Order: sequence, then structure tokens, then C-alpha cells
Amino acid sequence: QVQLVESGGGLVQPGGSLRLSCVVSSGVSVNYYGIGWFRQAPGKEREGISCISTTGASTNDADSVKGRFTISRDIVKNTVYLQMNSLKPEDTAVYYCAALNVFQRTCSRSGPRYGYWGQGTQVTVAS
Repeated sequence: QVQLVESGGGLVQPGGSLRLSCVVSSGVSVNYYGIGWFRQAPGKEREGISCISTTGASTNDADSVKGRFTISRDIVKNTVYLQMNSLKPEDTAVYYCAALNVFQRTCSRSGPRYGYWGQGTQVTVAS
């Protein structure tokens, strides 16, 4: 059973930064999973914002966060990070990480492809 635990959310002012963490606990290294970061704001559809492939060689970011958010992973810590800079009020949402146990050369930001989800962490950007 794969478990994903997000942390690092909180309240930040516009222009600030946060780093979200997603710890993958399954007894299997994180490099067996493609990992995606998703977010959902009240009244809006879930958005796939960033992903990293099983090889770690492929990442992909949504246009809404490109140049501001960076996904990375630490295999030793079995953790995937989402560094979020230049945060805007429209980034306010619950952020989820998800895992896909399929070999990928190219990662996917499509939520239905992911079988394992964390509980989410709230990010609020406000002055």
C-alpha cells in the first residue's frame, strides 16, 4: 500500500515562497513511481501543475506555474518537493501529490492516471 504525505503548506504573502514535500512510504523507492502535484481551489476543477517521471529525467509544468514552481526529488529521503516562488493569490488551493506506478519516460499531469493520492495541504496566498 503506497502512502503519500504532503506537508509544507501555509499562509504566505504574495510574492513569497513555500516548499511542499511529499513523502512516499511504501517500502519501494520513489524512483519506481511517477509523481504529480495537483491543486484544487474552491469551485474550480483539479489542475495538474507539475510532474516528474519514474526516471527523474522528465518534468513538466503547467503554463500557470511555469518559471515559478519547480519539482524535484530526493531518492534517499523518498521525497518529492514542489518549490513555489513568486506566489500569487490565484495559487491559493489545496495541493495534492499523487503517485503513478508505471514506468514513464515522459511524466503526465493527467489526474486519472494516478492511483495513489495524499490527503492534501492548504496553501493560502494573501496579504
